[in-house]
Amino acid sequence: MSVRPRRRPLRVAVALLSLLLGLVLGQLPGSARAATTTTAVTVDGNATGRTFDGVGAISGGGGNSRLLADYPEPQRSQVLDYLFKPGYGAALQILKVEIGGDTNSTDGSELSHEHTRGTVDCNSGYEWWLMEQAKARNPNVKLYGLAWGAPGWVGNGSFWSQDTVDYLLSWLGCAKSHGLTIDYLGGWNERGFNAGWYESLHAALAANGYATKVVGADSDWSIATSMRSDSALNSAVDLIGAHYPCSYMSAMTSCSSSSDAQATGKQLWASENGSEDFNTGGAPIARAINRGYLDARMSAFINWPLVASIYQNLPYNTMGLMTASQPWSGHYQVGQSLWAVAQTTQFTAPGWQYLDSGSGYLGGNRANGSYVSYRAPDKSAWSSVIETLDATTAQTVTFQVTGGLPAGALHVWSSDFGSTNQSSYLVKGADLTASGGVYTLTLQPGHVYTVTTTTGQGAGTAASPNRSVLPLPYSAAISTTATGSEVPYLSAMNGAFQAEPCTGGRSGECVQQLATQAPISWDNASDPYATLGDLSWSDYTVSVDTQLQQSGSAVLLGRVGLQKGFSPADLDAYQLKLSDTGAWSLDRNSSGGTLTTLASGSVTAPGTGSWHTLALTFAGSAITAKIDGTQVGAVTDASYGSGQVGIGTSGWIGAQFSHLNVTPGAATDLSGTYVLVDRNSGQALDAKGQGSADGTAVIQWTRNGGTNQEWTLAPAGGGYYTVTGVGSGKALDVPNVSSVEGTGLDLWTPNGGVNQQWLVAPAGNGYVTLESRSDAELADVSGGSLNTGATVLQWPLNGGANQQWQLVKVG
Repeated sequence: MSVRPRRRPLRVAVALLSLLLGLVLGQLPGSARAATTTTAVTVDGNATGRTFDGVGAISGGGGNSRLLADYPEPQRSQVLDYLFKPGYGAALQILKVEIGGDTNSTDGSELSHEHTRGTVDCNSGYEWWLMEQAKARNPNVKLYGLAWGAPGWVGNGSFWSQDTVDYLLSWLGCAKSHGLTIDYLGGWNERGFNAGWYESLHAALAANGYATKVVGADSDWSIATSMRSDSALNSAVDLIGAHYPCSYMSAMTSCSSSSDAQATGKQLWASENGSEDFNTGGAPIARAINRGYLDARMSAFINWPLVASIYQNLPYNTMGLMTASQPWSGHYQVGQSLWAVAQTTQFTAPGWQYLDSGSGYLGGNRANGSYVSYRAPDKSAWSSVIETLDATTAQTVTFQVTGGLPAGALHVWSSDFGSTNQSSYLVKGADLTASGGVYTLTLQPGHVYTVTTTTGQGAGTAASPNRSVLPLPYSAAISTTATGSEVPYLSAMNGAFQAEPCTGGRSGECVQQLATQAPISWDNASDPYATLGDLSWSDYTVSVDTQLQQSGSAVLLGRVGLQKGFSPADLDAYQLKLSDTGAWSLDRNSSGGTLTTLASGSVTAPGTGSWHTLALTFAGSAITAKIDGTQVGAVTDASYGSGQVGIGTSGWIGAQFSHLNVTPGAATDLSGTYVLVDRNSGQALDAKGQGSADGTAVIQWTRNGGTNQEWTLAPAGGGYYTVTGVGSGKALDVPNVSSVEGTGLDLWTPNGGVNQQWLVAPAGNGYVTLESRSDAELADVSGGSLNTGATVLQWPLNGGANQQWQLVKVG
């Protein structure tokens, strides 16, 4: 891949101008310009402060790690190393996992270890594997379990029940069978608390010999108020965890707890925070790790989620420390959020102590940034983490070391959060040496620094392969999947889909939907279903064999696209349903929550226990449906032009599936010259000012017949195209191979880079999307603007008309 040098951001130009001005005035420069604020920090080993519990992340709350287990080697190990390996990447100190409940909890459903009462399967799901992988890389990582939901049999649908306590104990027993010790256990995610239930849980843990600490209540701080007046509840809750105490999806410039929480004397945690893009969330996370302690005395920060290892049509598909959404290509991305975490985790450890007198805001002003100091329990090492993310000028910080802490040379590591270049993160600088017992460091704006006596740190260097389209034909690997495991690439959105021995006269393995009772849900309700495949699949036939085990319907999905919000029932897709009575329907579902029947009828009742084949064929706007090889419906509908496939059930019933196959239709070659017209505004993709220089911005503009609005599509391999301006001869380009959402697109000399290759996928009704091969983000008119001159940038898939383009042939 050809990568051009990174351009200097505006603030660097401003820094250079200030430097020149300083020289003219006879002032001596600092690192880049004269510092305006000096902060004196005393790092005292005898200072008081709370115990640091660590920085971690969450796998769960929506199946967000689902695809990671299906990654090939060595990429799977590379991702795991970036997340957990000490001295390499995030070096996470806490891993919080979902206790699966067969129910959607944001971006999918995780398998329960006990689908039905008394039948415990300690190998279900992927969280055991993930915890084992984390422990293999860092034996000291702390493990934390939390339920978002539970199977419907638990408490006859009541979470706050003794059944749930027993259910959690059986999960802990499974953990023990995997050689895992669970350090922390929560209640019901973001659903408040029941004092008696927490007391029962605490007592049951003790009675069964578990030293696991109870976290209350993974909601807000209100449990602390009750703990102040309820001694039994106070004794049952070991530490208090609140969600988004630094504000939800924000810059996280300030954090808060409550006076009651602080008065309990318990450790206080941001037990879920973040929900930020893997890149743009870096600065907010770095602020929150420091400011959570300074503002609210929180001793742990846990980011949601760990990794965005989900399909791109799901909500929150770029949230986490990394992305890993293409197991077939092995492609992944390391985000700025990961390095924000690393600036603390690689230089500290749970059990260290915060040093209050060595922590605060630079110059006493929040806008300058913050600093937090930590020491090892035996005073053998210390570190200070400093962020200047909101600062506008360079500053100076001085350190004096006392109280039995080591001095000598101090090591400095830094990350430049104004850069889109991975080499700008976790960079080792020159060591500091004392002059008269004082160490001096100049801080630049927009950075995070760590000053430390520790060694062994580093930034991983493993590189990802390029993205690629999942080729057709494709057959799901059902027959070779081990019993109890999830079929590769098949991602459950609701319900429990796992490999089980086939019934109904068939041998081998089948996919079975095992959740036969509506679960205690965290998300909005939907029927069970699971999806698989590439969003760019357009014209194809998908077929599956299915056997109903109970009365209800089996469902086959095609051209599955966007799923919105917290309602898994709302997705763009076509579906063929067959009931045990013989009734069938061909429907169009929508992410807006509308279900439209396009055709319907009946066939001989299949009943239960017998196998039947469902098939959907898509050819442009023509859709045909077959049951057991006989065509039952044919319709014309252009709403959705491409998408995944899927299987499901209508109602919470048992059903099996096998031979899920996808075969391609006629290939479409889009080579040619076009005007690309935005569906939302009706304006054309345009080289600004008819420019042809490298770096010319790409905008939308009223159609004018100019060659700066004509673009030639040519195959680039792997199903991707180059998009080259006719007037300029330059390629449509993501600057600097940036993976930051909102990066404006430009023109650049063709260089064969993946940032100049675009997946042209039908979006329905004759429109297409343009997806960058470098990061899977789409060409998007900023903010859905209707104005001429509006910037065209890259943005995650959201289904907006401002991400859809009409290809109008030229000539």
